[in-house]
Amino acid sequence: MKINTHNKIDHKLCGKPIELKEGFACVTMQTTKEMVVDEYSLIHGGFVFSLADHAAMLAVNHPNVVLGSASVKFLMPVKPDSQLVAYANVTSVNNKKQEVNVKVLRDEETVFEGQFICFVLNDHVLSTTKGKS
Repeated sequence: MKINTHNKIDHKLCGKPIELKEGFACVTMQTTKEMVVDEYSLIHGGFVFSLADHAAMLAVNHPNVVLGSASVKFLMPVKPDSQLVAYANVTSVNNKKQEVNVKVLRDEETVFEGQFICFVLNDHVLSTTKGKS
């Protein structure tokens, strides 16, 4: 299946797609020391969220998809050199609104889970025709 969204994303920062089908995406990311926030080598949660968000966008896979809101839980700390895998499933479609459940695993442990509310707009959110969607 062709990727229709987020084509210029940095895979080192937000994850690399490894499986994509209608309503589903699997994205993987290797954490690095550049993502560390403190002397305990904790990876900043924003990187884990970014991976999950990227997976959600790919599960919707529309050029004009945007995130409206997210309800998330950080369940386990993450350190450098962790291989994370995000699984995103579209669970509901109602007109332009799509709900996507995302789970991020490190090995067999769930480190993050969330529900993402995505919207598919008629035009790109930054297009000059904004407001007509």
